[in-house]
Amino acid sequence: MKPRIQILPLLLLGSVLAVAGGAVVYSITASTKLPDGPFDVVWDKAACIACGMHVGEPPFAAQLTTAAGEQFAFDDPGCLFLYVEEHRPEVHSAFFRHHAENRWIPLDRVGFVRAEKTPMGFGFAAVDTGTPGAVGSDEVRRSCLEQVGGHGGRR
Repeated sequence: MKPRIQILPLLLLGSVLAVAGGAVVYSITASTKLPDGPFDVVWDKAACIACGMHVGEPPFAAQLTTAAGEQFAFDDPGCLFLYVEEHRPEVHSAFFRHHAENRWIPLDRVGFVRAEKTPMGFGFAAVDTGTPGAVGSDEVRRSCLEQVGGHGGRR
């Protein structure tokens, strides 16, 4: 007499393996998704990737996430603009800390006002676009790139 193969246990086992495999694939895919918002900066511990100074003055901080998932903090908006110009990373997102409020502003909604003293001397503070007296990020980027100052030793 031939042994009978039990179909139901095999179907159940196949279903369990399919669900478990799907969960593993989903968790791997979800963990590689780039963040849509700003990341947490550890004040006075994180170092500016452009100049090496500690990021310790939140009103002037900026951050960048590359398409490769690298996350960089900056102590001055000008440092972010210089870093992007010099290294040309593929930018996924960039955020600037609002000068007067405890929040981040995405690059597509940021404006800048003049600030007398900033960590690296570029002289700009982030505000919302539309703030009276604010200029756009392209103008500030150009100004930062044209400045001889910044990064401790005059470019």
